[in-house]
Amino acid sequence: MKELVFINGTMGVGKTSTGRELLSLLAPAAFLDGDWCWTMEPFTVNEETKAMVLDNVAHVLNGFLHCSAYRHVIFCWVMHEHSIVEEVLRRLDVSGARFSLFTLTASEQALSARLCKDIEEGRRSPEVFARSLERLPCYAGMKSRKIDVSLRTPKEAAEIIAAALRVSKR
Repeated sequence: MKELVFINGTMGVGKTSTGRELLSLLAPAAFLDGDWCWTMEPFTVNEETKAMVLDNVAHVLNGFLHCSAYRHVIFCWVMHEHSIVEEVLRRLDVSGARFSLFTLTASEQALSARLCKDIEEGRRSPEVFARSLERLPCYAGMKSRKIDVSLRTPKEAAEIIAAALRVSKR
């Protein structure tokens, strides 16, 4: 049976880094960061581009789900509303796959420190700071397994996810 693993959380919490670590722990696995489907210049968010990005995400994830070379399919993205998770799932052929949703959370202080470091290193623009902190509370009520990464490395978070998947297989 395939494993479809979603990792969500606000910007800067460590979804991509955790997904990369999880990739090696769950091999054979494939990994998609939803932000890769937003890599465009100019960065334009409107109904047309949102639909295109969702189509692209679904296309890539379905390709991984249908490919016999991969047992685990890992997807990370900012999905601050459960409706986003549901919309992505609605577009996927999940027959024969088990789905798990993990949410990375952090204290405001830890998230602020990560975002400031990313901004200093040029990996994020300053306007991300306020939006990320605003969205942090959105994840509290989400039906998912929460992992507080305030004091954890991406590798530690990935190990927690891998262990949870092993336990749930039993």
